[in-house]
Amino acid sequence: MIFYLEPRLVTHVDDAAIAALTDLYRAVLPAGGVILDLMSSWVSHLPDDVAYREVIGHGMNVTELDANPRLDRWFIRDFNREPRLPLEDASIDAAMMCVSVQYLQRPIELFADVARVLKPGAPLVVSFSNRCFPTKAVAIWWGLGESGHGDLVRLYLAGAGLADIAVVRLRDGRGSDPMTAVVGRMPNG
Repeated sequence: MIFYLEPRLVTHVDDAAIAALTDLYRAVLPAGGVILDLMSSWVSHLPDDVAYREVIGHGMNVTELDANPRLDRWFIRDFNREPRLPLEDASIDAAMMCVSVQYLQRPIELFADVARVLKPGAPLVVSFSNRCFPTKAVAIWWGLGESGHGDLVRLYLAGAGLADIAVVRLRDGRGSDPMTAVVGRMPNG
């Protein structure tokens, strides 16, 4: 928790990678829905031209979450200690996690709880780049290298019960930071 005491009001990938992610959000996250922004910060990269009924944020720093204009409400929780969400079953229309999956020590437990709160058919978008805080990333992230990260996240989502999982390369790293997203959906019914 000490790591999160200082706010970091920076973006962790460049503008082109952010734009590619925002375009994916525009295509995948339902307008007018309740959106869960996991491991959020002072920006959510949601499209400015899309309105959502509510955006619920989770993060680790009060200053960062307070500075995020897209969040309607937020909570703080250390998912490595308690991978459980303070939300009702099947109450969320979509969830997302940007450039943070590499820090999860209990990812399948957390994503299983995300699955609990997602409505049938709702998407979960987990995005990442090749950047991270080296002292925080879990060993398997480092052990796999960049080429294995998409498969690892796909396995996390499958283990949590999501279906229709696709690994999408948004930016290949030429001319911008690389950006990959893994998109899964709650099964219908």
